Amino acid sequence: DRMRRDLVANVSHELRTPVAGLRAQLENLVDGVTEPDPAALEVALTETERLSQLVDHLLDLSRLDAGVVELDVEPVELTPFLHEVSDAAALATGGRDVRWIIEVDPPDLSVPADAARLHQVIYNLLENAARHSPAGGRIHLVAARATQADGVRIDVHDEGPGIAREDRSRVFERFQRGGYADTSGGTGLGLAIARWAVGLHGGTIEVLDAPRSPHAQEGRSSLIRVVLPLGSPTA
Repeated sequence: DRMRRDLVANVSHELRTPVAGLRAQLENLVDGVTEPDPAALEVALTETERLSQLVDHLLDLSRLDAGVVELDVEPVELTPFLHEVSDAAALATGGRDVRWIIEVDPPDLSVPADAARLHQVIYNLLENAARHSPAGGRIHLVAARATQADGVRIDVHDEGPGIAREDRSRVFERFQRGGYADTSGGTGLGLAIARWAVGLHGGTIEVLDAPRSPHAQEGRSSLIRVVLPLGSPTA
């Protein structure tokens, strides 16, 4: 019962922000305070998209709890796939001032996966990285053979403030944002859904130390690694 109350409270909190922004913008348009020009309409569209994303995330969580998801596994060639996902993330983040750097070694590397679910994982990681990156920051998306397992690793590394070492496990829980409140506009669900989708593939996802990061000495890291097995996962 406590978990149910917490869930309702969290969802209500997450819905309030985009609903309030959308209502204020529409009221200004109706009252004539704001002209219905492309800029004003774009603000309303952005808030609507935030609502849509939250609803999608909540539907995914309901599927997670019901255990009704099946995988459509096929070989996914990572070079075109990761470029496609990064393009989608760049559009969704409103053209934030970040540089996207994609590296796949070897270039023809592929992994057996459900393309839609894997897209969801990488998209959520990139969207999260873009929201926390400083202006002009770089987001590295790197795929290669895993050195300590028979699989493929996909790393997402940004130049944001990072996740504290003590928060690295709980950041993948629902409605968590790296152990501290922020105003970046996230739902607090993206990483939880990413962990669920990776788990469906029999893989792992974790925050790792990034030695070259300026935040490393503070015990913080913005490097998230996904490892997927090369053997086909069981649906």
